[in-house]
Amino acid sequence: MNDANASRRAEDVSRELILITGISGSGKSVALHALEDAGYFCVDNLPPELLREYMRLDHPRYTERVAIAVDARAARSLPALVPLIFELRSEGVTIRPLFLDASTDTLVRRFSETRRPHPLSQPDAAGGTHHALIEAIELERLLLAELREVSTVIDTSTLRPAGLRQQVRNLVEARHDRLTLVFESFAFKYGVPLDADYVFDVRMLPNPYYVRALRPLSGRDAPVAQFLAEQPEAGEMLDQIEAFLRRWLPALATDQRAYVTVAIGCTGGQHRSVYIVEQLRERFVDHGATLTRHRELDAID
Repeated sequence: MNDANASRRAEDVSRELILITGISGSGKSVALHALEDAGYFCVDNLPPELLREYMRLDHPRYTERVAIAVDARAARSLPALVPLIFELRSEGVTIRPLFLDASTDTLVRRFSETRRPHPLSQPDAAGGTHHALIEAIELERLLLAELREVSTVIDTSTLRPAGLRQQVRNLVEARHDRLTLVFESFAFKYGVPLDADYVFDVRMLPNPYYVRALRPLSGRDAPVAQFLAEQPEAGEMLDQIEAFLRRWLPALATDQRAYVTVAIGCTGGQHRSVYIVEQLRERFVDHGATLTRHRELDAID
């Protein structure tokens, strides 16, 4: 019996599980399809209670690279996933929870377009209360709050399906033997990204928007980069953000985190925040595991 357990533990070490959860309507099906295309064996709507038994299956096809999606139809049992995640990790399973989220306005629009009911809007078999759509969304957020805290969050509010598929592929392909830094630019006028762990405001920097020749360009273009590189405030801002991250990266890496998203915001998400993100990527090239996103530019592209 002990030999069998040891053998099973040795098998577990090579297993990788991507656990996809999140708010209903945030794009879990799209994410699952992206992982299927990347070579993962995918399972949709597996009840959380069966997750451990599923990972004990002997066939390599079902255990080596697996992606499992769980949605609000099992919402009341989802909080039990949090201790299970840590238990599986202690047993040698590489488990990487991804939590998809979106703004309430976006979710309401998506449900209105598809005309599908929210899973928590209907009374359950026990005769529970009927909830209006917004109430159901907020109830789901409450039920999943603890699970969200231990997951890598992807904000899909402004993402098209192709953009979401790319982000999911980028995250799962990143090295998972060390903390991955995600630098994301955004526009404050469209709201702070829901997936941000740290937010830095760079709106006090000189704005290339007011230089007519630079207005149609972005922070990825050389003329804008040169303009901002010549501003002492931009260099000081970069130095301070870099110093903060390097001070706390070791602690974050020992906190069971796989990813940390650093969001950089300016007014329009086109010039200053994009430039700062690109510069941070270069400054942390020695870190080895970095990703960049430009929320507003990617939405246009």
